[in-house]
Amino acid sequence: MTVDHAPPDISVPSEKAAPPAGPALEPVLPAASRRGPLRSVPRWLRRTVGPVTLLVLWQVLSATAVLSPDTLASPGTVARAGADLISDGTLPSAMAISLQRVAVGLLIGGVAGIALALVSGLSRLGEDLIDATVQMLRTVPWVGLIPLFIIWLGIGEAPKVALIALGVAFHLYLNVYAGIRGVDAQLVEAGQALGLGRWGLVRHVVLPGALPGAMTGLRYSLATAWLALVFGESINADAGIGFLMNQAREFFRTDVIVVCLVVYAFLGLLADAVVRTLERLLLQWRPTFTGQ
Repeated sequence: MTVDHAPPDISVPSEKAAPPAGPALEPVLPAASRRGPLRSVPRWLRRTVGPVTLLVLWQVLSATAVLSPDTLASPGTVARAGADLISDGTLPSAMAISLQRVAVGLLIGGVAGIALALVSGLSRLGEDLIDATVQMLRTVPWVGLIPLFIIWLGIGEAPKVALIALGVAFHLYLNVYAGIRGVDAQLVEAGQALGLGRWGLVRHVVLPGALPGAMTGLRYSLATAWLALVFGESINADAGIGFLMNQAREFFRTDVIVVCLVVYAFLGLLADAVVRTLERLLLQWRPTFTGQ
């Protein structure tokens, strides 16, 4: 008896079935890379919006007589006064004298503040001997020491430089001391495990770890130096930017006063830019958040 088996169906479809169509996929971009209309504008242009707006408002108020010339000179008058002071050499000479005072005061105060911070931060004995005294003295308003400086040092250059040095020393001490004591203890233990001695730890671990605090202290110190210079040059100064301001005050020259204030601001911004450049060069190993 024979049984017939039907041959299996081995037919192959002529075309492969297409997958069902789904929604179109779009690449997902991180939030930091999404640029709005204002972010497409160059940063240097965005940073000029505030000063330009203030300058335009100042000019409009002066042109509409809301600000009288006796109260505040117009931007055009200030620009002409600045050009005259530059052309006759008065302003460059005053800037050179003021810069010299700041440089000497910054050097003396910086050396004193950093030396005290190193002794106090690296040694418990040094902390016991120094820190309490410095913390007590820094609470005294250093501007209030001007009469004592005049009695002790006279009315020459010494009290002006001493005032700048005092303000600089306290800022550097506090920030360098905090930077030293803020170094991660695990890094110190790792250095000891690698065989570093005391001075090796100080050189390769503690000082690099304290460098960010030192840079912050330097920025604060520079700002304080210019502020101390304003007060210092009011002590019977016969040269410098403060002398020009005092002379202009006696003759109600608001244009010259504004020129001197602009010079103070420019020198302060220039010094801050120098410190920022040093930070980028010396702290390349430290990644930081730069905003979004």
